[in-house]
Amino acid sequence: MSPEPPESSIPNPESRPPEQIVLLHGLWMRGFALGLLHKRLADAGFAVDRFDYMSVVSSQERIVERLHLRMQRFAPGPVHLVGHSLGGLLALQACREAADLPPGRIVCLGSPLQGSAAARGFAGFGQGGEALLGHNRELLEHGMERWDGTREVGVIAGRVPIGLGAMLAHIEGEHDGTVAVAETRLPGLTDHCVVETSHTGLVLSADAAHQVVQFLQNGRFDSL
Repeated sequence: MSPEPPESSIPNPESRPPEQIVLLHGLWMRGFALGLLHKRLADAGFAVDRFDYMSVVSSQERIVERLHLRMQRFAPGPVHLVGHSLGGLLALQACREAADLPPGRIVCLGSPLQGSAAARGFAGFGQGGEALLGHNRELLEHGMERWDGTREVGVIAGRVPIGLGAMLAHIEGEHDGTVAVAETRLPGLTDHCVVETSHTGLVLSADAAHQVVQFLQNGRFDSL
């Protein structure tokens, strides 16, 4: 009968390194706006990194290239992406065809995956409006047709209609003041849920943070 291994050599599941999250902010924001969400996800046991980028002046190609390098830094993973608004769209763009990235899930917070009526309304003000949407104008205005990447993607939408977007364009149905709930839906998503908050409030909401944790841990949102 072989002797039992010493206790110090038995793997402890709790000693495994925490899974990594990379947070992406939205248009006209910077990484510091995600501070409260960062803290809540860290308190839930994740390692959290904020990816800061120039949402207007940087090209989509440059942002995606930098995001790939950031994700590869945390290989072999998993490396999850959580993006607010434009940040969610960029997360999907980054993971659509890249086969050399570490595995992980994606959560989009209020991202206009089918395109934003508010963004189209803003662009309608002329060159000034177009300039303020920057290099990601096309993505914001028109979104994408479907998600056909390999990663599981969950979307959290808000439905408290307080925000600048509603002043710039007519938004059909339930909305968060900037993005319609219908605009956040896309064929190919793994799960979708709606919480009681505005577009900006999605990065401050305890309910939204809870749902992010649920999806990253289980691949599904909490139905309660």
